[in-house]
Order: sequence, then C-alpha cells, then structure tokens
Amino acid sequence: MGDRVYSLYVIRCSDNSLYTGIALDVGRRLREHQSGRRGAKYLRGKGPLRLVFEQPIGERSFASRLEYRVKRLDRAGKEALVSGSLPLAQLMTDRDRESIQASGAS
Repeated sequence: MGDRVYSLYVIRCSDNSLYTGIALDVGRRLREHQSGRRGAKYLRGKGPLRLVFEQPIGERSFASRLEYRVKRLDRAGKEALVSGSLPLAQLMTDRDRESIQASGAS
C-alpha cells in the first residue's frame, strides 16, 4: 500500500451543515475548500468552514467505503460521530477492521 494513508474528515459550515470527505492531506484539502478553488461545490459560499472531525483510515477504497457510510447517517448520527459519542468503529465491518489493522492506520 505504501505511505498513502487517507483520512476521513467532517467540516462544519457557517449554516451548521456538515460535509464529509476523504483526503491524503486534510489540512491542504480544507484550505482548498476555504479558497473556493478546487473545493467542493457544496461548500462554496458556506464559510467560514471549521474542521470538526478527522481520523486516519488507510487505503483509499476503505476510506471511500467509510465516507459513504458516514454520508448516509442522519444529522443526529453525524453529530454523534463529531462529538465522539458514536465511535467510527461502529460503522466498520470485521473486514474493515482487518483492513485498518493491516494498513497500520489505527
């Protein structure tokens, strides 16, 4: 797999909505979102943006699967994830846990 460890992140917008994404470098990706250039269209005009959750995951395919699961959560579920009352591990399957252990991203 190499050194490419993707992270799952959640951004809170000025309208209090939550945006979920994955990136190799979350700080760089947040700056891209904030600048409006190369950022997600959803986030345009919704600043200031604040990073409220970040977790290293591992390989891109696994990070994408978790991103999908987080995006499917209702608002209460996303808020629980951000606050720490919903552990990200609860969204993982046994296969996911094996993948994260093998990548060393835990």
